[in-house]
Amino acid sequence: MTIKSLPAAPEGRPFAREKPDLPAAAMERWNGGIRAAREGDNSISIFDVIGADYWGEGVTASRIAGALRSLGGADVTVNINSPGGDMFEGLAIYNLLREYEGRVTVKVLGLAASAASVIAMAGDDVQIGRGAFLMIHNCWVYAMGNRHDLAQIAADMKPFDKAMSDIYQARSGLDADTVDKMMDGETYIGGSDAVAKGFADSLLSADEIADDDDSPAAALRKLDALLAKTNTPRSERRKLLKALSGSKPGAAADPEGTPGATDTIQPENIKQLEDALAAFGK
Repeated sequence: MTIKSLPAAPEGRPFAREKPDLPAAAMERWNGGIRAAREGDNSISIFDVIGADYWGEGVTASRIAGALRSLGGADVTVNINSPGGDMFEGLAIYNLLREYEGRVTVKVLGLAASAASVIAMAGDDVQIGRGAFLMIHNCWVYAMGNRHDLAQIAADMKPFDKAMSDIYQARSGLDADTVDKMMDGETYIGGSDAVAKGFADSLLSADEIADDDDSPAAALRKLDALLAKTNTPRSERRKLLKALSGSKPGAAADPEGTPGATDTIQPENIKQLEDALAAFGK
């Protein structure tokens, strides 16, 4: 049985004029091909952005809730390799894992950035790859409106930043001032450092992590990261990937949060686009 005594995270969306997206640095560091070398029946994979996009992909609280219900209280392993995304969805997933009756083991395989790093904190046992990273920062949004609207949005974001800081403090044992400075500076925490600072309990062995770089789904994730480096908006990236893969607008990730990819993807075409984008980035 779980014995977690972590703080609860606030839920809800206090404002409507914001638009969640990902910092470019997080996308640049994300290798979507990293996965668990071995996955058991009682495992949940968080290998995509947090929160659903307009055509139904991404990891959502409803999908994680469904996966947990199907396990019926049995111990679960949550494998994470995600650049983050929707903070509010991430806090909801954190609460689901925190309140789950079975033991939760979190394995950070590649990157657990932003909202994904909050999710990682919900484990009874948090393990991280030696070459993996956590990234913590303050709530990050695109917003629009006049100065009064923006001032209100900043005020509305403050308690959520405080809640995330409280979660990181409870997990690590670090004081508030230290954690707040790390969040202000958008800090990347490597595997060994994460264990030393208390964000993780132990390092994963190398044979628990595989790099599935040759899969079409992994290639799409890599292409998404390359497009992000060129400052292409997320909505445009999704349109391009949809056109490339032949996915239908209603295509959705499976209940475990693993993004779906159709069988019509042409890896050689993706490779050509990757090469072109890489040359453009230089």
